[in-house]
Amino acid sequence: MKRSWILLCCLFLMGILVRATIAQDCAKAEKSTSDTPSARIAAASSTATHDSASKLPAGGAASDERIARVEGEKRFRTNCGRCHMPPHKFPPRVIATAIRHMRVRAMITDEDMRLILKYMTE
Repeated sequence: MKRSWILLCCLFLMGILVRATIAQDCAKAEKSTSDTPSARIAAASSTATHDSASKLPAGGAASDERIARVEGEKRFRTNCGRCHMPPHKFPPRVIATAIRHMRVRAMITDEDMRLILKYMTE
């Protein structure tokens, strides 16, 4: 009885892991289909609009903040995105603990850790 219970729990956990993997694959497929030429043109035009707005002297600090967030997102996708989806909002303290833990496992640099933390907490 005990052995069948353990086997049932293992099968249940494997089902959950398979479902999570399929969900990540579907999300990646949706992302790649949204990378059509028209989407690239729209992204380029919005980038041009943001770049012209960021050249204003009053928005210097906000522009630096935005650049750090974008760079943090890139580093998240490069370092963490191989295994993880971007999480929902968590308190900065929880995110910082998770990033410190993963820094050792994924060999993330201090600068990467700082930028990823900025991306995930704002």
